[in-house]
Amino acid sequence: MTRALDAQRREPVSGETRSCVVFLHGYGANAADLMGLADPLAEHLPDTLFIAPDAPERCAGAPMGFQWFPIPWIDGSSEEESRDGMNRAVADLDAFLDGVMVDEDLLPEQVVVLGFSQGTMMALHVLPRREDPVAGLVAFSGRLLEPELLADEVVSRPPVLLIHGDQDDVVPPQSLPQAAEALQEGGWKEVYAHIMKGTAHGIAPDGLSVALAFMRDRLGLN
Repeated sequence: MTRALDAQRREPVSGETRSCVVFLHGYGANAADLMGLADPLAEHLPDTLFIAPDAPERCAGAPMGFQWFPIPWIDGSSEEESRDGMNRAVADLDAFLDGVMVDEDLLPEQVVVLGFSQGTMMALHVLPRREDPVAGLVAFSGRLLEPELLADEVVSRPPVLLIHGDQDDVVPPQSLPQAAEALQEGGWKEVYAHIMKGTAHGIAPDGLSVALAFMRDRLGLN
């Protein structure tokens, strides 16, 4: 039984939905954390609906925030609890993405998923295991979980843009080349990367600019 995810949304500037960007926030944050990105993106993606779900669980380490799954070295949970939480969240996110496409009458190739930190971890795990590839996956400041399983479990290979700050002290910057290598070994033809110089665990203007260009290209707007 999947859990329904509460979500925030911003309607397209044009009033007509021809594409959708789904934001997946990080550990201890909430939907509002990334919805602010819709402001600078909307004018360049006028026919795009922006949706951001809250992760399914309240976060023990951040009472006002949510988590996709527990993180043992932060909250003291066990590896088993973390794994069980992730498996549940995978099913929740799968159902949420299915619902967005049905409710908004969109095809997978009209949807881009943008994740940050733990949201990126979810996106990089879930999207390659879905039957139909989305238009693109923008992966900020996260890492690929269980890279050793990817080649055997991959079903679809959406284009991926990996972005990371070189001063990140939360998720190590080397997570980017590690993810890129695993994706390429898993048969990906389109893996792109951008390093945000002087940036810690966050989204810098240059990273967002590169992400926008990628999204416009993948949605056929360039």
